[in-house]
Amino acid sequence: MSERELNRIEVLSSVDDGTMTATRAGDLLNLSRRQIQRLVRRLRNEGAGGIRHKARGEPSNNVMNWHKRDYAIELIRENYADFGPTLATEMLAEQHKFKVSRETVRKCMKEEGLWLSRAQRRQFHQPRLRRDCLGELIQIDGSDHHWFKDRNDRCTLLVFIDDATVSLMHLKFVKSESTFSYFSALDGYLADHGRPVAFYLDKHTVFRVAQKDPENGAGMTQFVRALNELNIEILCANSSQAKGRVERANRTHQDRLVKELRINGISDMDAGNAFLPEFMERYKFKFARVPSRPDNLHRPLNVEPDRKADILCLREKRYVGQQLTFSFERKRITLEPTELAKSLTGKNVDTFVLPDGRFEVRWKGQPLARSVFDSDQQHVTHAAITENKRLGEVLSWVKEQQETHPTPAPKVKSNTEKVAYKPTGKKRGRPTPGWAKTPERMARVEARRKKAAEEKAAQLSIGPQRAYFVEKVAV
Repeated sequence: MSERELNRIEVLSSVDDGTMTATRAGDLLNLSRRQIQRLVRRLRNEGAGGIRHKARGEPSNNVMNWHKRDYAIELIRENYADFGPTLATEMLAEQHKFKVSRETVRKCMKEEGLWLSRAQRRQFHQPRLRRDCLGELIQIDGSDHHWFKDRNDRCTLLVFIDDATVSLMHLKFVKSESTFSYFSALDGYLADHGRPVAFYLDKHTVFRVAQKDPENGAGMTQFVRALNELNIEILCANSSQAKGRVERANRTHQDRLVKELRINGISDMDAGNAFLPEFMERYKFKFARVPSRPDNLHRPLNVEPDRKADILCLREKRYVGQQLTFSFERKRITLEPTELAKSLTGKNVDTFVLPDGRFEVRWKGQPLARSVFDSDQQHVTHAAITENKRLGEVLSWVKEQQETHPTPAPKVKSNTEKVAYKPTGKKRGRPTPGWAKTPERMARVEARRKKAAEEKAAQLSIGPQRAYFVEKVAV
């Protein structure tokens, strides 16, 4: 029995014993005096069990008929098996004129296994054991945050953390997660520690080509190509939980590092990068773990500085046409017509964009002289595709350009404006007879006739007046 029914039995027993009046019992139980008298008679005749609700254990009076329930389940199973209860209820009412409450549909779908609740759909990510050795797996991630609060704009902190020891290996403040930003951070990591076995990253476009079958680039990005030449493996996590160690470290940095930057009066990226080594040492002392094995799997770099610069850059191939020209970043590049360049028509040359901004063209390592034939204005084109992680950097660059050049940019013509028909004002078709008899037209015709008569008189050795007369009569 419920607590409410037990309380009723206690009060009704007092009424039956005469220690409490029916009116007083009605006030306590919020019932009428007549109802109290009925319950007291039921208590005397049936005992305490008579106070229980008579509908307990029985089907509800508002229960759906089992024929209607089977019909609704059949419709849902055939047409809306992957729908949620709310949408399935709407479809039953709109498409089949079958009205039923959303809660009834939810219960029916749950009983038939057609729908799972949020708790049943929840996925659990089992923790993964840490690797055994230092340098075996390095997790990388970028954290976009207001690191300097209102003292400066947002920026991104690139974090390199070791999976075995959970210690910070390298930190660097950059404007955004771009290829050159990761090249710069990777250069610092290699100089401090050497080459690890593998990097563990997310599916950002810097690390992974989104297209399944890309036409160019052998299916790898510039960053992956550089790691491949350095003999470093790259692994992409399928979810953020998979690289939870670096994600949890970012959450810690967004609390501790922000406050330490404020305490030390640091408000720009250069000063922040100078402060990061000190922060890394304290973090390592506080949170670092001892690996299962003492081996350090980092390998020496053994790469010359010039060779490393050629690796950590944007390198692509471009086809050289018959005019010794090729396109690169909305520019037309022309090669100087040397003996080597003349033999490169129909072949691919290598283009290098170095971190310091220099642009070079090479053929099997030999530099080629070139010049820019024409180029468009360097600006963000209308409706340009911009990644979410680089949106802040692009907007900052756009605002800087707008402040530097306050004059409005030249109007960009749409395709309709470029190819649309423009009336010239000229009339098409045969000329009107009136136009042929204008004085200017007749004067030009008369001048041509005189000139023809003079030429003919010279041929026939007759006077020009006679020749003109003969010509006029012939006409």
